[in-house]
Amino acid sequence: MALVHGQVPGEPEKAAAALKILDGWHEQNARKEERTLHFVLWTPKGRPTPAKYEERLTRIMTHIRDFYAKEMERLGFGPRSINLPMEGKKLKIHLIEGLKPEADYGMSSGNEIKSECLPVLKKKGIDGGKETLVIFCNLANWDGDKLIFTHKSPYYAGGTFQGGTAWQLDSPELDVLNLAKKEPMMRDGQYGRISLGKHNSIFIGGIAHELGHALGLPHCKERPDEALRGTALMGSGNRSYGDELRGEGKGSFLTLAHALRLASHPQFSGSVKGMNLPVNSRIEELKITSKGKAIRVSGKLEANPPAYAVVAYFDPDGGGDYNATTATAVPDAEGNFSLSCDALPPGKPGELRLIPLHVNGSTGGWMSQTKFKYPYSVGRDGTPDLGTFQIRLAMAPFIEALRNGDREAAVAEARQFPQGKMQELAEKILERGRKATKSPAQADGKQTSVALTEFQASAAKVGWGRPAYNFLPEPPFLLEAGGEIFTTGIYGHAPANHRYDLGEEWKMFRGKAGMAAGKRGSVRFEIKGDGKTLWKSKVIKGGGLANYSVDVSGVKTLELVVDPTNDGTGSDWGLWLDPGLER
Repeated sequence: MALVHGQVPGEPEKAAAALKILDGWHEQNARKEERTLHFVLWTPKGRPTPAKYEERLTRIMTHIRDFYAKEMERLGFGPRSINLPMEGKKLKIHLIEGLKPEADYGMSSGNEIKSECLPVLKKKGIDGGKETLVIFCNLANWDGDKLIFTHKSPYYAGGTFQGGTAWQLDSPELDVLNLAKKEPMMRDGQYGRISLGKHNSIFIGGIAHELGHALGLPHCKERPDEALRGTALMGSGNRSYGDELRGEGKGSFLTLAHALRLASHPQFSGSVKGMNLPVNSRIEELKITSKGKAIRVSGKLEANPPAYAVVAYFDPDGGGDYNATTATAVPDAEGNFSLSCDALPPGKPGELRLIPLHVNGSTGGWMSQTKFKYPYSVGRDGTPDLGTFQIRLAMAPFIEALRNGDREAAVAEARQFPQGKMQELAEKILERGRKATKSPAQADGKQTSVALTEFQASAAKVGWGRPAYNFLPEPPFLLEAGGEIFTTGIYGHAPANHRYDLGEEWKMFRGKAGMAAGKRGSVRFEIKGDGKTLWKSKVIKGGGLANYSVDVSGVKTLELVVDPTNDGTGSDWGLWLDPGLER
């Protein structure tokens, strides 16, 4: 099969193999149905609509539809794309006025705005909870004379193959006719002095990007071998859409990983067969190995409804999932699949997520969530380290037994572990119901170096759940952060405070502080001695670890504080790791 411009070797063959499974399933007892997107222009009470919004939004959405179709066809899926509801030559747009004036809405008003739209749509026969909505919010300000733009509009999205919502903005200068314009220069409230064309790239590209989220696509970054196409739409491609029209770059493109996901979306497949079927999947004979600077994955996928592809996200810690690169595989008739990736940033831990793509459109999870998650780390020389994964894999039956509340089975699994770290981890997790009885001040004078978790805290408070020592309060229970698994540690979901009576008996306090693996919050750690700050970390996010070594000579009360940052307390799973006292 001949490659077209910008195609990566192997992509057409994967698309053809996936379509054989996907289309073959949908053709049996077919349930064809053309689902369309539904569009709203929402405006605050009493505010005029943006000029010529119907004509402009028709051009914008037609351009985006054609972009998706072109990319799907380039990758071997044919010109599949979104479906637009048309009234003659214009996009069908529901004009809905809000209940309050403009001053009462802002960027965080997405759910409120949607709640105002749903009853109106319901009267028109549209169930907003089961469809994909695109809500353009009239919360932007454009001064055509001074060429100044600002906005306070919601601009985000989420969804699945069954439905979703994308909140966008509309403004009179947004028009695909302006994408190629290097002049005039304008002032954007967020991006500064840019050309009118670049401004349109950012916000029309933003519509295409957020629509991807509403269709169920997570973020991802282009791999080096994909970069000849430009910037991945679901990475930073929302800012490069149409750049090629001004000669300022290669523009945006769809990755094969996301084209595969879209291929089964009812908008793209034209089929609603099995949309509401429950899905089940498991991976047998899973092997994750490294060779050179690549991670290789193989296994046997069992899925119901069948899976036509597996997408892997290799997501380095930090930066959310924007930096995740992808690899793909199509399982054979027995479910066997294999894939590999060498686009792994050196010196960073990460998480591998394997997502089965079911023929009915389901991925078995919301956005990028999946039950198939595996840690890895990459050395500074770019060599993958799978030690953490191997521990997780070996301990999986033990963890699953605890997840199911079967302590007897967990103990039986633990007995099979060899002497060493895994046995120590299992023992500490199984001891989670026991409490230390002595304070550090009451320790045996012969103890010169001891884990802080061997002692009882005089006070303990955490922001979610209950205090936990040497384990996490939910599966997989392991104290994992920064690509490492630790045998001792203190769970401290922010805001958290732990106090220990040292009684002036200790000299040094050492250890690490970090964010629990898979959590995307941000926290700041602080160590206090008798109320005085002895050490304070920078802001720690996913994958971050900070070392501390603090002189506690003469300290009576040691205080460990975990504070949330300005983004709130969501997912703020701070951990004090290998905390140890020395005389």
